[in-house]
Formats: sequence, structure tokens, C-alpha cells
Amino acid sequence: MYKNEFDNLLKQNKKFDAYMFYGQSTFLVEYYTEIVAKSIAQKDEIERVYFDDYNFKEIKDKLLQSSLFSSTNLIVIKTEKKIQKKELTELINACNINPDSTLILACLGDSEFKTMSSCFSTTTNSISVRMFSPFTNEAIKILEHEAKELKVQYDISALNHLYFMHRQDLSLCINDLKKVAVLNKRVTTNIINSHCFGIGNVSFEDFLTDLMFGNDISNELQLLLEEGMNEIYLLNQVTSFVQQLFMISAYARVFGAPNAKEILGFIPPKNIWEKKTKLAISIKPEKFQEMFEYLLELELQLKSSKIDNQNLFLQASLRKFTVKFR
Repeated sequence: MYKNEFDNLLKQNKKFDAYMFYGQSTFLVEYYTEIVAKSIAQKDEIERVYFDDYNFKEIKDKLLQSSLFSSTNLIVIKTEKKIQKKELTELINACNINPDSTLILACLGDSEFKTMSSCFSTTTNSISVRMFSPFTNEAIKILEHEAKELKVQYDISALNHLYFMHRQDLSLCINDLKKVAVLNKRVTTNIINSHCFGIGNVSFEDFLTDLMFGNDISNELQLLLEEGMNEIYLLNQVTSFVQQLFMISAYARVFGAPNAKEILGFIPPKNIWEKKTKLAISIKPEKFQEMFEYLLELELQLKSSKIDNQNLFLQASLRKFTVKFR
């Protein structure tokens, strides 16, 4: 199941005996784990098992026994390793046997967790949800939700500014929202600039724009990768950026002046939107197909080929991209 399907079930207040969250976005895996956990039990009623503390027999016994102090018996397991299918099946079965028990698995890291999802089904009242990196409009909605939870008044442009400042890292954005919430002021772009500080020495939005304009991106690219940005993540962000440009271009050709709210679902900072629209309209429609084919082939090579140095390979490939589509 994907996030949007699960969101509908959340709205219906549908409950399951066991949950599994996994996928590309570690942030969303942890975010939804906490949403579900808080909807089931109070903070002090949640038992958390972290990584190497996993002990199958101990957890199974706890799930089979109801708590002496609460009607809710919730165990959250955070793991970076696959759990054996036999053990996972027995843990889910323990939750089926004991109506007071619920299990949540938060699967983090690069392990191939997808094979575990087959243990979760309607017959056992269990569910697995695969999380992908959120599109920008989804991310901004999450920030809006968090701001409302914090009872913070905000300008939508300020949330967009914060998101791009932190190179689309939602964890950092939410931490900063909590920080400015104590000011008890409306969150504006000026408040963000005064109290929050973006990570890294490179503006990610500027890097993507330079890449598409065919400017020299050598220094920016090297700095981004040296700062620890994952190669696959960086490539996915480039593809997402090209997709946004294509949507702007297509809208402009059909309806005329691009409307940010209708195209992206939110209104980005004025200077960023102006750059994007200018760039999008300058690219011929057939070029977009060539770009997508190039980027998808590059992603396939990174994920399936034995490349000795993915960092250097990606740098060379993106430099080639700037020359090819200049």
C-alpha cells in the first residue's frame, strides 16, 4: 500500500493489529510511526525497541500478555535489518490472539524490506505501507500540519522558504518550526531568515537552476556530495525538478500564464517561481522526454551496475547532462 491510500484509512480511523512502514523516505517512516503510535496509546504506554535490542521471544511474550496497568499494549520496533518471515508471522499472530496488543515496525535504512510486506494482509488485520520521498506540495502540507499542531500562525511563503533553505530536509524544517513557535509571533520569511540557518554552503535550488541553464556546476556539485548528500537522493531531486519544469511548460502551452498553486499545489517564493517559469518555457517539449530518458537510465545504472565510485560517476554524468541539454 502507498501513503495516499493509508492516509484515507487514517481519516476513517481504521485500526490494525500490526503496521509496517518502510521505503525511500526515512522521515515519513518515522513520522507515520509516531502518528499511529500516538493514536493508539499514551506516550508512557508505548514500548520502544531499537535496532540491536530486538529479541523475538521476549517481544512475542509481551504481545501475548496484556499490560497490568493499561488496556493498550503497544510495541514499536525500529530496525535496520530484515526480520525473519517466520518470526514476523508469529508476532503478527500474537497481536491477533491478544486484542489489547498492537505492533508497529519502522524499517529504516537500505535493507530490502519489501519481502517482509507479504506477511501483512487483511486476513491478519495487518498492513504494510511503502513511503517514497514526498513531492514538494506534500512536504509543504506536512509543514502546514505541524505548524497548526504547534498553534503557530504562518505565511505559506515562509514555510516554502524554510523548506528550500534546508534543502528539502523535513526533519530540520520541523525542528526549526518548534524553535520559532516559542517566539509567539506569526512566522514570516523575515522570521525564518532571522532565526533559522540553512545547512551547507550551497543553495540546492540554485544548483538545480544552474544545472538546467547549462551553467558550470562543478564546484556546487562537488560541495553537495562532500557534505554527504546521497547520490540517489540527489539524482531523484534533479528528476523531480525536471518534472516540475515540464508541468509548468505544459500548463503554459495550454492555458497561458503559469499558476503556481494549480501546478505545484503551493506558492513558492517569488524569485524561485520566476526563475522556474522562465527556465521551463525556454525548454522545447521534446527535450523534456530526452531529459527524463537520460535521468532514468542514469538512475538504473546507479542502482543496478557495479560502479566502483558512484560519487565520481554521478558528477561526470551530471556534467554531461549540462552539456547535452544546454
